[in-house]
Amino acid sequence: MPKMNIIQAVNDALMLAMRADPRVVVLGEDVGKFGGVFRATLGLQEAFGADRVIDTPLAESGIIGTAIGMAIYGTRPVAEIQFSDFIYPAFDQIVNELAKYRYRSGGEYPCPMVIRTPVGGGIRGGHYHSQSPEALFCHQAGLIVVQPSNPYDAKGLLLSAIASEDPVLVLEPKRIYRGPDHGTNWSAHPKGEVPAGEYRVPFGKAAIARELSGQGTPVTLITYGAMVHTCGKAAGLASAQGIDTELIDLRSLLPYDLEAICESAKKTGRVVVAHEAPRTCGYGAEIVAAVTEACFDWLEAPVLRVTGWDTPFPYALESAYLPDPARVFQALDRVARYK
Repeated sequence: MPKMNIIQAVNDALMLAMRADPRVVVLGEDVGKFGGVFRATLGLQEAFGADRVIDTPLAESGIIGTAIGMAIYGTRPVAEIQFSDFIYPAFDQIVNELAKYRYRSGGEYPCPMVIRTPVGGGIRGGHYHSQSPEALFCHQAGLIVVQPSNPYDAKGLLLSAIASEDPVLVLEPKRIYRGPDHGTNWSAHPKGEVPAGEYRVPFGKAAIARELSGQGTPVTLITYGAMVHTCGKAAGLASAQGIDTELIDLRSLLPYDLEAICESAKKTGRVVVAHEAPRTCGYGAEIVAAVTEACFDWLEAPVLRVTGWDTPFPYALESAYLPDPARVFQALDRVARYK
């Protein structure tokens, strides 16, 4: 089985989908001859031509509006927004058009299209290239939102997205596209074994990235994307202090796997949620509310969040903004010690 990083897995998924279905087209800024700013679409234009791999103007609203029209008329567009920070000009198209077409047409007009975009910090991109806007889109009924943490899921989720009859937003954590974080040493190398052919990772199903060992105070740690690797390091620190961590990788943010979350929370009675985005009204608030509503009788401690700060994403202080293993460990230690 070949080993790939996330960029290679995304590229492989697009190659497979475009070979299998002539309706699949790719469009976005520099996705053609240049192969995308991160090279995720490298080689696609040479393989399938400029009619199916389309370089667009720098106009995000136009990219998404065009893709919506293409989807309604029978193609399956995969639109790339170069950085998630640039997606806001297209926000109206996404939430008022794309997310609502199937509902407003009584199911007559599904809108089977994909939006891929890199998210998060870790590349010294400053406040215009490092944001994590997942909560904004998870608030929109009619969208599916996913975020992989590894190459296997990146390929499988993207293939599921391209095959879906509903619009899917694929958020790709850029700091683990190819290897460990820039400027840090606590992210696992994300290369992994990826099947050569087609397979699909289902929406709404979480993965257990680390299982309970049965040794120590049990705690559930819930996260997604690049934070899975950060939290894996934190779980290792906690293990040395007698804390047994079950690490849940959500993978799918909308819909999310409430069953898996509750199953773990009822086993451990102690829950921590971690993400890069700011704390206030962040995605973790939804998970905390869901756990509290569904598992209150089993909880032994308050549910804690470890997040980015309520500030614009900084350049010079990026490492202080991003939750690191030490900060996640502190939360694990706090809930484990709670009486």
